[in-house]
Amino acid sequence: MNYKIVRLNTAAKSDIESSVLIIYTGGTLGMAYDESGALVPFNFGQILEKIPTLTHMNIAITVISFPEPIDSSNVNMQHWVDMAYIIYENYDSYDGFVVLHGTDTMAYSASMLSYMLKGLRKPVIFTGAQLPISAMRSDARENLMTSLEIATSKANGNPIVPEVCLYFNHMLLRGNRSKKVQSVHFDAFESENYPALAESGIVIDYNFAAIRPFEEGGSLTYSSKMDNNVMVIKLFPGITQKVLDSCFNIEGLRGVILETYGSGNSPSENWFIKSLEKAMDKGIHIFNVSQCNGGRVIQGRYETSKDLKRVGVLSGGDITTEAAVTKMMYLLGNESSEKEIRRKLVTPLAGEMSLTSN
Repeated sequence: MNYKIVRLNTAAKSDIESSVLIIYTGGTLGMAYDESGALVPFNFGQILEKIPTLTHMNIAITVISFPEPIDSSNVNMQHWVDMAYIIYENYDSYDGFVVLHGTDTMAYSASMLSYMLKGLRKPVIFTGAQLPISAMRSDARENLMTSLEIATSKANGNPIVPEVCLYFNHMLLRGNRSKKVQSVHFDAFESENYPALAESGIVIDYNFAAIRPFEEGGSLTYSSKMDNNVMVIKLFPGITQKVLDSCFNIEGLRGVILETYGSGNSPSENWFIKSLEKAMDKGIHIFNVSQCNGGRVIQGRYETSKDLKRVGVLSGGDITTEAAVTKMMYLLGNESSEKEIRRKLVTPLAGEMSLTSN
């Protein structure tokens, strides 16, 4: 791809303390109003004019922009490959990475990159904004400034946050634990089932117990393989056998994220269970994820989920739908053994879920 590259020296002093690569994919943060009042992609060569306090950070910034900024509603697998490849290719040259991304699918992208980038030992911080950077009350400036600070922060010479994260509205969340919950307020993201990794105020207060520890040695690898023959089926009162069977009969379907009620409950009618069994007999993996933002799937806790456990539906525990969908796509693309796919679906790969035994 023909990426646009801008190099900025924000240092107030001659000695550069650290370096960050910003990857601009698109989204509200990188937009600005033109003379007619229309939103157009922002020229990152002018970012110091919009955020003059960047000159006090004493870091070298390189911005790589996608040739055409994308609305995050249009993000697809190729975009994930592009993001991961840019980080992989530039991994040794920068202390940290900041990905500017639209909010609608940011949690999906952060989740997928947490699987794709194996052996990651540097910060990859996803962030964005609810208002354009040129807007008077924009949240873009704080989100970007703090993301850059986190991406370059170290303790004892090692990165403080060596994992894929999402920073928004003063909160740093594990990327594959995050979920967008607001479209009109600045606190757009939550992580109900895992504590925040940090909270920014006068200082950035890191929750070291929740952050993945830095591991010495090893090298970064990435995989570009994915299989998107998956779907999400959200249960609702009145769902019919005809609807369910038509979903399971989609040609090429390999995986289903089944969004159930509460702690993993579903209809206990015979036709429903039989439909699941027939799908699994065809080799379709069914992953049980709760519709609730918080809590976890506990198959067998109630009578209405005992049959799911009995027929072999896999429990997603406390995983989010976003992390479950991307995990399924990643494993279907990278594992040839059906047994290994099932084993890894219920096993944490990158801190996306707690250990589950059901």
